[in-house]
Amino acid sequence: MSDVRRSVGRFIVFGIVAGAVVLGIVVVRRVVQYPQTDDAIVMADIISVVPQVSGTITELHVADNQPVKQGDLLFVIDPRPYEFAVQRARADMAALDGEIEVTQRHIDGQRFAVAAAKAAVERMEAQVKNATDTLHRLEPLLPKEFVTPDKIDQVRTSKLTAEAGLDEARRKMDQAEKDVGDLNALLAKREAAHAALGKAELDLNFCYVRAQFDALVVNLHTTIGQFVAPGPTPVFSLVDTRVWYVVADYRETELKHIAPGMDAEVYVLTDPQYHFRGTVQGIGWAVNPEDQPIVPGVPQVKRELYWVHIAQRFPVRIRIQNPEPSHVFRVGASAVAVIRGWGPDKAAGAAG
Repeated sequence: MSDVRRSVGRFIVFGIVAGAVVLGIVVVRRVVQYPQTDDAIVMADIISVVPQVSGTITELHVADNQPVKQGDLLFVIDPRPYEFAVQRARADMAALDGEIEVTQRHIDGQRFAVAAAKAAVERMEAQVKNATDTLHRLEPLLPKEFVTPDKIDQVRTSKLTAEAGLDEARRKMDQAEKDVGDLNALLAKREAAHAALGKAELDLNFCYVRAQFDALVVNLHTTIGQFVAPGPTPVFSLVDTRVWYVVADYRETELKHIAPGMDAEVYVLTDPQYHFRGTVQGIGWAVNPEDQPIVPGVPQVKRELYWVHIAQRFPVRIRIQNPEPSHVFRVGASAVAVIRGWGPDKAAGAAG
């Protein structure tokens, strides 16, 4: 009887050991096949709301932690100085348009005068040349008395008269061309005035700050009457609620089992009863080791887990496919991520 008991005892012990070994193998295989980490946080894109014009807040339409929709009016900066700037720019444009119209009419009236002036210049140039040639031909004949002094004086007078007429014709042509140049200068000034008007209208539009996407208002610490200006200090921030993702830190030894496009399962600790599907978007290519920082701007992941020294970890970005209910997601919340591998469709695509 005792031998039977000992045999049964050995069998039970063997069974327990074998079960433990099998369970250990299953657990290890599962961990290797489906990498899991609880070193993960919920993230979303966040923008700082910084005004593009300076002034006093006259209307504030949001409160801290309030959800807003794309296009919602967030706050208004006193628009009166910018309204005056628009009015002034429009008045400058109107004045220039009037001046251009008057100059254009004057030029239209001068078009025939310009043509006539050019013709007169050409005619007077011909007369000057003819008088000069005649004078040069007759002057050598005066000492031989083949021509009288009166004739020489008459030719000289004709030359001087022609030169005076040429100068007058050139002056009229220059004046007509100057009018055209004045119009071109006015047209250039109008382009500058048009740009100034566009800038004034844009600044006026910037007084009304609206949400660029569905978001959550965070870090709002201001009220009506606060002076704001473009610069590094935001009025508040907006959390982009259109896309949520989880950044999970995995050990470098596990990265060979993770690839972009793989399915993932995510649990958020704000409400662990829900689980969410996700897709691996990418794996970080660089981190700053804690003991030897490489370059600014690269994330730093600590290699110490409590007192245990572990392998370096790299961030894996997982996009959430079904972020509902939305109250579960808060930026910075802790999460658990499990990489499930390729789904049936993705596996077929990867194999193809």
